[in-house]
Amino acid sequence: MSTHASTRPVRWPRRLVRGLFILIAVSFLALFLLLPLAIVFIEAFREGVSAYFATIKQGDALSAIRLTLLVAAIAVPLNLVFGVAAAWAMARFEFHGKALLGAFIDLPFSISPVISGLVYVLLFGAQGWFGPWLDAHGVKIIFAVPGLVLATVFITLPFVARELIPLMQSQGSEEEEAARVLGANGWQMFFRVTVPNIRWALLYGVLLCNARAMGEFGAVSVVSGHIRGLTTTMPLEVEMRYNEYDYVGAFAVASLLALLALLTLLVKTLLEWRYGGEIAAHAPGGH
Repeated sequence: MSTHASTRPVRWPRRLVRGLFILIAVSFLALFLLLPLAIVFIEAFREGVSAYFATIKQGDALSAIRLTLLVAAIAVPLNLVFGVAAAWAMARFEFHGKALLGAFIDLPFSISPVISGLVYVLLFGAQGWFGPWLDAHGVKIIFAVPGLVLATVFITLPFVARELIPLMQSQGSEEEEAARVLGANGWQMFFRVTVPNIRWALLYGVLLCNARAMGEFGAVSVVSGHIRGLTTTMPLEVEMRYNEYDYVGAFAVASLLALLALLTLLVKTLLEWRYGGEIAAHAPGGH
């Protein structure tokens, strides 16, 4: 027998390698994503459907749900406006401090949410820099809804901008310049040329921003004061019920958060399925 043949490296069949990687990916997702998600719903319905809905209908739970939706309804549009403006500036103009603006956009990704909440307490708390002035004028930010909104806006600030910036940079400004040459004013150019070209990235950014806004815990926990029925969002309500050994109630509220996240994912998937070709055409590198 030839020694050359015996030392030849073994080539793994492509199907076997592909199957191995798929198995690893599916196992990882099942262990770290699907299993914890299933446990949330199992614990939420452990005492039955009636107990589940009785928990959801409690005043504190309903207040937490309303407050979570209110904060998201304010924070997401604000970050939508900021994200579009920041992406436009980063993609269309060259200016001093452009790199600094990009760093500021990414800042919430690198700072702990708890630290960002503490910064707002330092600024607007009773003993903070602006606290005495705010108190003298009857303005309450910390331990009130404005503080929750500020903390949520800061945490979710990068999502829309970071979806738009690479897309707008890759598309260039030729179509906008052509519209301007043809007589379109600034608003016409923006709504008839720019927005159609970025609408899918814009929608993805809004979906991600909304999901993050509703699930934020760290920063909101610091500025809320945990005033039940007034400043407790759904994540805070989960924590408070768990600490009170109301496990069914905690998992019931947590299941609503999970459902909202799954609904966001479903909307994204349906849009990709319905408009997949159009989305790919407007993606970076698309044609």
